[in-house]
Amino acid sequence: MWGAAVTEKLGRLRLPFLILLLLLGLSSSRVVSLAYAAGRRVSEPRMRRIRKHLEIINKPPAFTIQSPDGDFIDCIHERRQPAFDHPLLKHHKVQKAPPDLPRSHKIDYNITEGAWQAWHVNGTRCPKGTVPIRRTNVDDVLRAKSLCEYGKKKKRPQPLSTQYVPDVISGNGHEHAIAYTGSSELYGAKATINVWDPWIEHGNEFSLSQVWILSGSFDGSDLNSIEAGWQVSPELYGDSRPRLFTYWTSDSYQATGCYNLLCSGFIQTTRKIAIGAAISPVSSFSGNQFDITILIWKDPKFGNWWLRFGETLVGYWPSELFTHLADHATMVEFGGEVVNSRAEYGAHTTTQMGSGRFAEDGFGRASYFRNLEVVDSDNSLSAIQSISTLAEDTDCYDIRSSYDEAWGSHFYYGGPGKNPRCP
Repeated sequence: MWGAAVTEKLGRLRLPFLILLLLLGLSSSRVVSLAYAAGRRVSEPRMRRIRKHLEIINKPPAFTIQSPDGDFIDCIHERRQPAFDHPLLKHHKVQKAPPDLPRSHKIDYNITEGAWQAWHVNGTRCPKGTVPIRRTNVDDVLRAKSLCEYGKKKKRPQPLSTQYVPDVISGNGHEHAIAYTGSSELYGAKATINVWDPWIEHGNEFSLSQVWILSGSFDGSDLNSIEAGWQVSPELYGDSRPRLFTYWTSDSYQATGCYNLLCSGFIQTTRKIAIGAAISPVSSFSGNQFDITILIWKDPKFGNWWLRFGETLVGYWPSELFTHLADHATMVEFGGEVVNSRAEYGAHTTTQMGSGRFAEDGFGRASYFRNLEVVDSDNSLSAIQSISTLAEDTDCYDIRSSYDEAWGSHFYYGGPGKNPRCP
């Protein structure tokens, strides 16, 4: 009788690990003290902290869309999005759209095809009055080293010398191939970026291609940065798909800011684009090339920093979030970045930057940025006539810039990482 009762109860539970615990004669208190996720044992106190955090960033949806790639896109009422948890934005009045887009006098030579997002495959969009936000789950958080580090970049390493250098000088295994330009006053930047799906060797590495908007001290703790582009990061997203991402910080990556909408700050206004969602399709070797256009600029009337993805206004970073960028930027950067987790052992990862090919391979094989522009104080876009470049180790990843009428200032960049020249 006792055995039949237990068998019936376990049949209803259908939890193999509970069956195992009961067979081993462990107490019920031990059962509730453990949780399992992604094949890992997690203490119940840690799981409670994670679930509490998820309740904060995953707002109750009005509607949910399941993407073919497995993501869940929650349609959140625009006033309930995470941005408004920020203490500086409690009474912020949402700016539906900027009064004016930056003026452009350039003809757009669109010789490549635009990439879109995977969750659009059936033409689905969120309802009016809501914004699409990629749902975060327990496994997403568990892949990070800690809850405190989830969704954040490591603190920016100090420059290698006291002389002026761009913000992205390598440290902690970060390597770059970038183009940059500086001025006393800059109000935004625009670029069209080739999209690929580079190989990532280790789960805690990433490969990205982005635009940086910068102001503040490069050797201090007050650097302000706004960033956007595409990124492949198994640790952050759980797969190797290229995804639209954003980032911001007002204190040199110390305590403020995060990726995407994983903390409060960025205000989303569109119902068409989900930050953190996969971009599709991607470019292929000697085949179709797909790219995205990123525009970030400061609205001269209200002072907010807007993001446009292709022809869609995604949202903005309110000026209240920043110190130096509350006024203007002093530098913009374009290019690629990877993490080499083997650097401390004197070795190099095979994680690819861009397409995984060096710049010399050119169109259809190497990755590119084209039509680089900046926004001036008159809210006008102007082509960058000349630009400086930097790559820490050209045997691993490199960059080559050029200029022509169709693509303006542009460059090819990237590389395979470890190879006979880059051991």
